[in-house]
Amino acid sequence: MKCLCEGIDLSDAVLKVVKACSSRTTVPVLESVKLSAKNDSLTLSATDGEISIVKTINSEVYEEGELCVPGKYFADFIKKLEDVQIMLSSEGSRMDIMYADNKTSMQVLSAEDFPRIDTEISENSFRLKTADLKRFISATSFCCATDDSRPILKGCQFVIEGDNICVTALDGFRLATVSGKVTASTGNMEIVCPARTLNEIEKMMPDGDGETEIFVQRGMILVSSDRTVLTSRLYGGEYLKKDNIIPQSFITYVTVDKEQLKASIDRAAILVRGDKNSLIIFDISGDTIEIFSSSEIGSVKESVKAQIEGKDVKIAMNSKFISEAVNALTEEKITLSFNNQVQPFTCANAEDKAALYLILPVKTSNNS
Repeated sequence: MKCLCEGIDLSDAVLKVVKACSSRTTVPVLESVKLSAKNDSLTLSATDGEISIVKTINSEVYEEGELCVPGKYFADFIKKLEDVQIMLSSEGSRMDIMYADNKTSMQVLSAEDFPRIDTEISENSFRLKTADLKRFISATSFCCATDDSRPILKGCQFVIEGDNICVTALDGFRLATVSGKVTASTGNMEIVCPARTLNEIEKMMPDGDGETEIFVQRGMILVSSDRTVLTSRLYGGEYLKKDNIIPQSFITYVTVDKEQLKASIDRAAILVRGDKNSLIIFDISGDTIEIFSSSEIGSVKESVKAQIEGKDVKIAMNSKFISEAVNALTEEKITLSFNNQVQPFTCANAEDKAALYLILPVKTSNNS
């Protein structure tokens, strides 16, 4: 293989695909980026068996061929060469990287052992505004589980019915759900996509007024943009039904300025951020939310004015969960809805209810 390309193009491509390289594997080729030079292009590919990313760039190809380079090392090296042209030339188990008047060599692996990446995924699809897709992902994926005890909870559920879409994430302690519209679909469908995959999709999608089409087939998903193709396995199994988790009614409603509440929560969280539950307490009565936190370092007690309807309530919660939920909401005023100190409560915009966050309180003797 021998080809010439612009450093900025190669750097951009390898930094995109290297995110699909495996970081914990006994199979060296899964830590590699595959380079394929053919016609007038260079195609970079990486996969860890769950997610795959393929990116094609323009290149002057003198000798066609393919090989696998160590992903992380190659990416770190090439991103230092964004302002020069780069010649890649391989012979045997070595590849030379030539730039300006310099040359660096790297050991390479045969491309024969690199897994085949299936990009023939087109049986079902749905299309939506790219801005909406990015918003759905950023508003929900942070609520996905991060451990392997229930793998399906490491993904977001997408439910398409007609032109309606609902995206839900939960980890057993909190839940996020956002609803909106698709512009087209091949029919009703339900999929659970890994949060890691969704976060990579969000990064690869351009800003602007365009649309994105997502293809689904045989437990796989495919998304493409600007000569970048991402494929990923979907999680199988039955996802928890959110309607069985979200309370149908509440006895206390609190409407409050989002920024004032967020600032107070963040200050209270500082002194408990090393604790297991990062516990803070809301004491809601009259027209005030009193926010408490206490640790060996010290204690915080602040008051935030609010419009309160219903019974007084005192409730403890994980400060990270409430902070992230409040921060994800978009209106100046938000509404918190409670039943009691042991049942889950919700956070939503005061007007637009398309996004909702549910948080399980923490049981403690201090909030009785």
